Amino acid sequence: MVKFTSHEVRDIFISMFVIAFIFAYLFSRNNVNVLITLFPVTFITVGVGFVLHELAHKFVAIRYGFQAEFKMWVQGLIFAIITAYFGFVFAAPGAVYIHGDYISREENGKISLAGPVTNIILALFFLTLMFVPTSSQLITMIATFGFAVNSFLAFFNLIPVSILDGAKVLKWNPVVWGITAVLALILTVKAMFGMSV
Repeated sequence: MVKFTSHEVRDIFISMFVIAFIFAYLFSRNNVNVLITLFPVTFITVGVGFVLHELAHKFVAIRYGFQAEFKMWVQGLIFAIITAYFGFVFAAPGAVYIHGDYISREENGKISLAGPVTNIILALFFLTLMFVPTSSQLITMIATFGFAVNSFLAFFNLIPVSILDGAKVLKWNPVVWGITAVLALILTVKAMFGMSV
């Protein structure tokens, strides 16, 4: 059974709020009015992407019989704010901590893979939403930002460095890591340079 502690809910909400603000700040290009307009959009898109990414780790870990809880990294959030000031994001707001007797390389790899795969699925959903005829500017913005943010989150988390998911996935199965990393990169490039890529 999946359970959430009050501390976990608090940490998820604070992390989601800060990360959403950071992305709104980046996309606003220092325009306060644009930032205020974008924040609800990034809160929905980044919020969904961030929360479901972490919940995917948690659910897969629990499925394997482990205890799992998200914990916020205050230092990671502060560092993300600092990097955003210089025009880019290194986002490491926290992680799902897993407790159990023994976690195999395969289990650890699949638990780690669950987060980026969730972002890839969300990116494809928002990409599809971009082609749905609509007169709503809000839906268009949500689709555009949802695609961009989730593509980036998937690719970023697949970078094979020790604190990110990519290192554990690569250690478990280099082929699976390569396929998902390339797909995430393609989606990220499309989001950055337009649909003609």
